[in-house]
Amino acid sequence: MTSKHEAVRETGAMIAGMDPQLRRGIYAFAAWPDGTAWPEGTLASFAEEEGLSLIVPVEAAPADALPMRCITLRVYSALDGVGLTAAVSGALARAGIPANLVAGLRHDHILVPAARAETALTILRQLQDGAA
Repeated sequence: MTSKHEAVRETGAMIAGMDPQLRRGIYAFAAWPDGTAWPEGTLASFAEEEGLSLIVPVEAAPADALPMRCITLRVYSALDGVGLTAAVSGALARAGIPANLVAGLRHDHILVPAARAETALTILRQLQDGAA
């Protein structure tokens, strides 16, 4: 068994320990103008070739942005671990649920359409149960 401070690398252990949790809030992806302050509650950023992309509270996004919910996998997954992302995205894809994965240093986060978030959470918990 690993401690909370040790990254998990083995595929089965990452899946069995993922403990998916639905975060509060609704978010959206948005292109963000250079030099403009980020909205309070910004979840993540990525500097793309075309410009800055942010994941912001839906209220700060353009009106046509897709409302998303964030599911955090509570397993401390190693950045060099293999298979967790494939297992998660595959399970959601089989159910027809779009999944946008973002890796943090310690955890992976999956953004799914807000209307499908509870279903996605159930699928991920079933995936975890099957790996235990």
